[in-house]
Amino acid sequence: MGKHNLEVQGYCDPAFKAVKETFQENFDSRSEIGAGVCVYKENEKVVDLWGGHRDEERIQTWTEDTITLMNSVAKSICALAVHVLADRGLVNLDAPVATYWPEFGQSGKDNILVRHVQGHQCGAVFSDTAKPGDWFDYSAQCSAIARQEPAWPPETKGGYNTINIGFILGEIVRHVTGKTIGTFIREEISEPLGAEYNIGLTTKELDLVAPMHLNPENNFWAECAREGSNLNRAHSGRPNYPNLLNCIEIRKGELPPFGGHGNARGVARIYAMLANDGELDGIRLLKPDTVKHLSKLQWKGICEMTHWPLRMGLGFEQNSPPYIPMGSNLSAFGKLGSGGALGFCDRERKLAFSYCTNFQCEGAGVGIRCRSLVEAAAGVAPTWDVPD
Repeated sequence: MGKHNLEVQGYCDPAFKAVKETFQENFDSRSEIGAGVCVYKENEKVVDLWGGHRDEERIQTWTEDTITLMNSVAKSICALAVHVLADRGLVNLDAPVATYWPEFGQSGKDNILVRHVQGHQCGAVFSDTAKPGDWFDYSAQCSAIARQEPAWPPETKGGYNTINIGFILGEIVRHVTGKTIGTFIREEISEPLGAEYNIGLTTKELDLVAPMHLNPENNFWAECAREGSNLNRAHSGRPNYPNLLNCIEIRKGELPPFGGHGNARGVARIYAMLANDGELDGIRLLKPDTVKHLSKLQWKGICEMTHWPLRMGLGFEQNSPPYIPMGSNLSAFGKLGSGGALGFCDRERKLAFSYCTNFQCEGAGVGIRCRSLVEAAAGVAPTWDVPD
């Protein structure tokens, strides 16, 4: 796809001009439709760029306040919600999930701890009795999760929990606070920080959404659709919708595994808080020790679900090249969204980054558009090859 004579909008500190140049190049030669990128350094916003269009016909402009589906970035924000409760002494990460959600203790899951769920080591990755459409019936999906036997004993394997983790963390939050996880995130994380990111949108926010445009070369969603794959089995409750990622149920409802909408500015702000040990602009959400704890590596190896090399912390993927790159520091942590969105922070460099797009990436992992922006923001040249 050729150039569209598009000029990106926003602000970029001259020290990060490579980010702006790369962002422009994504539109000029990498088929970007609409996107945003934001970078914080030393608690200051040094990059806040957006550009392109909301539609494939390139008629509706992507504006400063446009938001889009950022897919599994939502998992890290749900994990953050539980860390906020742990920071307040309301949740113990070393306690069984059943302490807070008693029904979860069925079928041999009574020894699964909260930290096993946060670290994607719990084995509670399937919900075989969930019927197509149960993702949009919160109680039905939760009941199917509660009935299911774990696929492996906790802490014996690491496997990306593509769907169930959102509901499990959601039930912990609901039982402890009486709030849905979307409400808790809005009231306790997004609104205090002034971050444009939410699970479950208001009527006003619905008007800001740029639709997600599918990419037939996206390998993650292809694997989810492949009969017999672990990811496909984990998707038993998926609704039979031809345009699932743009349906009103995901936008207006609360689908905690991947139903969060926002923009790069909002997610970068959340990660800037984490990069600064739990505080940003006088708003403290977490104690420094809590951030230090959540950022610790829990396991590394080949993921049981995706078969990617993965490094996992407590609710956050750690820098996992080649598929989920976050610069040169392997202790950087964040979360990939399967369409190519990414949010992460590097606490050692006090750097936070986020990218959002409404055109799914190619292949597996973050794709070339996001990866190139990460390299530009982190000031590193690529040092690894990405498999086809």
